[in-house]
Amino acid sequence: MKKFVKHLALLSIVILAASCNKKETPATTEPVTTETEQTTTAPASDAFTVELESNDAMQFNNTEIKVPVGKTVALTLKHTGKMAKEVMGHNFVLLNKGVDFTAFAEKAAAAKDNNHIPADAGKDIIAHTGLIGGGESATVEFTVTEAGTYAFLCSFPGHSAIMKGKLIAE
Repeated sequence: MKKFVKHLALLSIVILAASCNKKETPATTEPVTTETEQTTTAPASDAFTVELESNDAMQFNNTEIKVPVGKTVALTLKHTGKMAKEVMGHNFVLLNKGVDFTAFAEKAAAAKDNNHIPADAGKDIIAHTGLIGGGESATVEFTVTEAGTYAFLCSFPGHSAIMKGKLIAE
């Protein structure tokens, strides 16, 4: 019980800090070599590259990302914090148009055995990274075939209230 109270207190502090210190910077479009937990991969040479950072204050460094329609996007998520993924894990989940954001986030929070990606979410998701902890990164490649605005989030329990944004395909 003491461990649970400590984790709850830590989460409360992190949420408070995140709400007081929100900062946005533009996504980069420079080619990057990425490292996941277990492998090193480079994005396709003709991919449109995006780097998105997450931190121990439950924040993405950018809440709006613009990508070209029909081109392969290589998005790298970097966790700039130090906390382990079991307590401050982050991922990037890009939802299809029309998906109920809140309902998806609730289902994802309960999907612990599948790294907080609901097993039945195939049509709801365009792409997602794996769950990463402090100092780790992960890359996912995807193509948005229709112009528009798409929601993205971190699906770790409780994070989607703060860690969310929009991807604009034009």
